[in-house]
Amino acid sequence: MQTFFKPKSLDDSDMSRSNSILRSCVHCGFCTATCPTYQVLGDELDSPRGRIYLIKDMLENERVPDEKTVQHIDRCLSCLACMTTCPSGVHYMHLVDHARSYIDQNYKRPLFDRMLRFALSKILPYPIRFRLALAAAKLARPFARLIPSKRLRAMIALAPKNIPPVSRNDDPQSFKASGVTKKRVALMTGCAQRALNTDINDATIRLLQRLGCEIVIAQGQGCCGALTHHMGKTNESHAAAAKNIKAWRSEMQNQGLDAIIINTSGCGTTVKDYGHMFRNTELAKDAEAIASITKDVTEFLVELELPECKTQDLKVAYHAACSLQHGQKVKNPPKMLLKQAGFDVVEPADSHLCCGSAGTYNILQPEISTLLQSRKVQTLEATKPDVIATGNLGCMMQIGNGTSVPIVHTIELLDWASGGPVPAALANALETSP
Repeated sequence: MQTFFKPKSLDDSDMSRSNSILRSCVHCGFCTATCPTYQVLGDELDSPRGRIYLIKDMLENERVPDEKTVQHIDRCLSCLACMTTCPSGVHYMHLVDHARSYIDQNYKRPLFDRMLRFALSKILPYPIRFRLALAAAKLARPFARLIPSKRLRAMIALAPKNIPPVSRNDDPQSFKASGVTKKRVALMTGCAQRALNTDINDATIRLLQRLGCEIVIAQGQGCCGALTHHMGKTNESHAAAAKNIKAWRSEMQNQGLDAIIINTSGCGTTVKDYGHMFRNTELAKDAEAIASITKDVTEFLVELELPECKTQDLKVAYHAACSLQHGQKVKNPPKMLLKQAGFDVVEPADSHLCCGSAGTYNILQPEISTLLQSRKVQTLEATKPDVIATGNLGCMMQIGNGTSVPIVHTIELLDWASGGPVPAALANALETSP
């Protein structure tokens, strides 16, 4: 693709990066075949190729974003399926992230939109605030039909019926390995996950201890910055990320780390991109070092030897989270580990398509999100599974709200098979099954 950026514009590193990405696009359209929003809307401007044209025009001319451009970019899930498909290696993630940041700085959204995005950015990354918001949503659920805003109704619908108690395992501390220590790792406990589902981190800690890992919950770590990053709020996302970099750098310099383990794949994609995010800052070297040792928990587990597992006569439908299969290119480890643990693993049709969760997407774009949720649930249920497994909390919440099939994190099944407790969601289903 030809571009005509002004030389002065290219002095800005983000503009320069976007220019190089745009130039790598050859208009082939392969991306349209795997884009979820194009699949359900059928609009070229709601495909990666269409959005690339809109972004090029906006950035190249340094113009104030118009409503049409903003609408189509907002509809992008950032599922990154287009990056898996693209034969030219177009780094769409960096391009759309820059576009969102540019929009946030140069476009004045309608008042309600601004208020909603502000609220999401000030609540979701903070576990205590999020718990309070979930409690309020629970109280509002009986009156949800009376609320005119589809977005507010979507927020209320996503709140779980039961809010788990706080897990003290998420506090800064160190967990010793069972037996000889083979690895020392830092576990990112996340933000929303600490409020919505504390079982995931607990299961991760138990399994890693069994495998000879010392696990540290670093003092000062918090939200990875993904939620605000994908809303274009660059200053907020970088501030959150910087805290993590400093917290993990301290552990690396103190007793050393073999890996930084992440069990929420949306966070993993962002942390692995810290090197790019901080490339022109004083944290560049530390950010790159941290990104280089960051691993999804299943990516790390294949490097270790799983303990002997109890044979589990269960059919598991594995849902590949977009941030894991497209963002991190981690595809086989979760399925391989589940099979190794004795589960019968099946995959749904169109496993490359997004479930519609995508961070805050199911709140900001509830109608499209619901369409994608319905498609995903249908394909998963068609496999007639006993349980659904995935590696991302957002997918668990999204799919779980559309099906009666129990859904758990992959790590919960692996923990159970190797000596841990039955995952709570599965235990309830097993108790009620005939």
